[in-house]
Amino acid sequence: MTGLATDITPLRPPAEVMHPERMGVAFPTRLSFMRSLIRRMNRERWRIECKELSFDNDGYGHAIYTARGRDRAYSLVAFSHALEEDQRTDRVIAEAWDASFVLFDGIPDVADIDRLSEQTPRQEGGRFQASEIILSRANRSVRLFDHVRDALAAGKQPDMNRIAEVGYLMRTTAVYGNGKFGVCDRERIAGRPEFAGPFQAEMLTVYLIRCFTHDHVEYVAHRLSAETFQPMAPAAKRFLGIGNATGLGMAPFLITHPELIHLWTRARETALNRVRAVSKADAEVCHRCHDLLHRARRHVSDWQVQDRAQQQRISALSRDLCRLSEWTAGTSRPLHQPYPWDGVYRWAGAECSLECQELVLSLLLELYPHEVDPLEDELSTTLNIGIDGSMSVGEVKAVIEENYGWALEIDFKQAASNAYFWYYSEDKMEPRLGQRAAEAGADNEMPIAVARDVERLYRCLSEFPTATPIATLLLNHPSHRHAVKRVQTIMQCPYGEVQSNLIGVCCRPIDLLRWKLAYFGASKFDPKSDLWTRITLYQGAPLPFELHGSDADDWCFPIRPQEI
Repeated sequence: MTGLATDITPLRPPAEVMHPERMGVAFPTRLSFMRSLIRRMNRERWRIECKELSFDNDGYGHAIYTARGRDRAYSLVAFSHALEEDQRTDRVIAEAWDASFVLFDGIPDVADIDRLSEQTPRQEGGRFQASEIILSRANRSVRLFDHVRDALAAGKQPDMNRIAEVGYLMRTTAVYGNGKFGVCDRERIAGRPEFAGPFQAEMLTVYLIRCFTHDHVEYVAHRLSAETFQPMAPAAKRFLGIGNATGLGMAPFLITHPELIHLWTRARETALNRVRAVSKADAEVCHRCHDLLHRARRHVSDWQVQDRAQQQRISALSRDLCRLSEWTAGTSRPLHQPYPWDGVYRWAGAECSLECQELVLSLLLELYPHEVDPLEDELSTTLNIGIDGSMSVGEVKAVIEENYGWALEIDFKQAASNAYFWYYSEDKMEPRLGQRAAEAGADNEMPIAVARDVERLYRCLSEFPTATPIATLLLNHPSHRHAVKRVQTIMQCPYGEVQSNLIGVCCRPIDLLRWKLAYFGASKFDPKSDLWTRITLYQGAPLPFELHGSDADDWCFPIRPQEI
């Protein structure tokens, strides 16, 4: 790597990167989990094949896709169902879907298929075995599915403008793993190299679902008119990802797994610093930067949403990228100056919106894959920090003052600071956000109000001499165990805390959703409220027959094909 110097600046502090305002404008990067999976499949020369398509004339039935890795095979078993229009909803309370899926450990036999055909469409109500790793379901994007079907049946290619408006033929409404609803426990597969990274089984499932949607629409189109049918062009398939509708269920993960969140954030921040520390850029890398900027501008131009606030941010981002392109190509030749990428980052920080700043981070990480990609090995941990009872009251107080000064500034006597409470719904066991003043259930509140709990602990500390072991305080006030554990965990994992009052009136869960979804690799964020969003996964990703190509990892900022 040309011109790599030692770090020229400290990592961005948690107070900057773990604030919801910035978290809510995150973009996928090279370290996103989908990118990691595609690189592994490329490196290990995975083979993906459709083992069976068993549909009726309307496309209802089942299909089997098998992914063969270095040591094992996994199969997606997909079931397509007839669904009445009034049953089609993205809400978690749905009980029927256009399609349901299970990722099977190995290759299922006839008895497995018969059993899964009964259980998989029931989703939460089904009964599953350890051989079932992931459970999922999806609904069609009806108008786009019908358009693509009709175009192919008529011997034409679909309208790329219409594809760009949506980006997917189906969107998942849940992807369940880690033992939920009786599927395989995480511990059973965690030792497998292909699943060692975060959410790799889920990412494999979604990739195979994408394969299913391509074949499914072609099958239905062929049955509609075999004489005139034309297969979909690979470029169009590549631009069709998988949609997803995500709500509150994902948000608590960021609070309940501080050790993991710290590692994910530290890896990204370390990657950024490695690129900013490059003292001189090769001409080839400069050319790559200009190419990615052009690609990013086209990518953003296709990102259209109905949410007014987000559309305004997208418009500002588009203007910022135009100015950034002009600046990098200008007479001052900033990419030929010492520490060019630090200069780009600083210019964006001074001149551009937060949305643009975080896209620039994503772009910069693309420039030096050999420095960035090894950090994906640092994204997983089994660490769970326990309570150190020997720590003194004074030491705990000092840690709170250092790491939670933002929480101590909040006045929790004000109703606005206690506006919400988080709880699990009784029917689906999914997280919900209740209004404390208007709804019952606060006595079943989830431990999400970290700021409030730490502030309460801080006030309690003053009741004890500073030399008192914290264990003594907890013997007298055991309700503070959770807060003490949290404070001691963040002392070692400073990036593990969202620095905001998550029960305050200004809480926007969608900021947390976007942050986590960006780590998955999601793009085209389409907010539907402050509580849920639609996204696109795997748009632009290589198709199965392209996984072994030298450019299989070059699909950031996907853009619509010019001609097909």
